[in-house]
Amino acid sequence: MEMSMRERDGVAIVDLNGRLDLSSGTALKERVKSLFEQEKMSIHLNLSQVEFINSSGLGSLVSIMKETRLRKGRLTLSDLASYVQEIFDITQLTNIFEIFPTEKEALSSYQPVATN
Repeated sequence: MEMSMRERDGVAIVDLNGRLDLSSGTALKERVKSLFEQEKMSIHLNLSQVEFINSSGLGSLVSIMKETRLRKGRLTLSDLASYVQEIFDITQLTNIFEIFPTEKEALSSYQPVATN
């Protein structure tokens, strides 16, 4: 799996490309851990290029979500391929994760709501 990093409006964005399994899930956890060490608590994972995910990959995402919540941070996901979305639906992880259809929608959810 390939991972690239970027940041927009204080949100760390990790673009994932390839298979999310045991080895890549471990690498992803390490990448997110490094973000925490940099005091980045708003994290978005763009899964548009994830072509495969198994139980180990799901376990890594759950572990990342748990650690994010312990640190009072926020984790969002977007752009799930239909196969990946189906896995999230079957495992009912859609009830645990904040999943958005597009990255743009996910990032806009981080913006503070304007009040009059």
